[in-house]
Amino acid sequence: MSTSIHPQADIHPQAIVEQGAVIGKNTKIGPWTFVASNVVIGDDCEIHSHVVIKGPTTLGNGNSIFQFASIGEDCQDLKYAGEPTQLVIGDNNTFRESCTIHRGTVQDQGITKIGSHNLFMAYTHVAHDCVVGDHCIMANNASIAGHVHVGNHAILGGMSGVHQFCHIGEHSFVAANALVLKDIPPYLMASGQPAKPYGLNSEGLKRRGFSKDTLLRLKRAYKAVYRSGLVVDEVVEQLKTPAGQADEVIKFADFIAQSSRGIIR
Repeated sequence: MSTSIHPQADIHPQAIVEQGAVIGKNTKIGPWTFVASNVVIGDDCEIHSHVVIKGPTTLGNGNSIFQFASIGEDCQDLKYAGEPTQLVIGDNNTFRESCTIHRGTVQDQGITKIGSHNLFMAYTHVAHDCVVGDHCIMANNASIAGHVHVGNHAILGGMSGVHQFCHIGEHSFVAANALVLKDIPPYLMASGQPAKPYGLNSEGLKRRGFSKDTLLRLKRAYKAVYRSGLVVDEVVEQLKTPAGQADEVIKFADFIAQSSRGIIR
């Protein structure tokens, strides 16, 4: 097993890069950082000092990992018995100090997946078999348990915690200190212990270019689900029935229909 380090990579002499690791062009690795043999790091990454990266783990291009982060470690699931599971990370993510990102388990798909353009602030935790989309933010000390799925553009506030197997919909906002025990549909704000819905994430949606018409339709959909008093299954069918219904409303309805844990109420 031969190590492949691009000649334009910058590896500090006090870093440890095991035989078999792959390091891309213009990637920098700081002192006292450890990179295991089954790790692939793409181009233009910056791995600061005192970072541990184990594997099998694959990082794309342009990622930044700050000191004391632990990336690709064995998971904490007691069922884990050393199987060769994976962690796959996309491009242009930032992992701040003391993040912990674990690989998957064979009880699921054997892989933890993180997309691109995400920010993981200090002390955040992504457990085994999680799937995180693109453009997400996890604020300081936010944690997601095993098998959690987080949609694109979702924000998890500081100290928030998400129970295993929950799904967080795209463009949703989870407030600081929230305890998420059920699925959060797309476009919603959630807060509390346990987390409850607090309307649409209207400000976030405006910032991301959602039109006034789309926001109006989503507000009507929200009221139908949460304020009409009707059974959720009935409301979902009503939301999907009108011809020309907005794609965002269809996504909202589909998420609710497919929820296995039930949605926050």
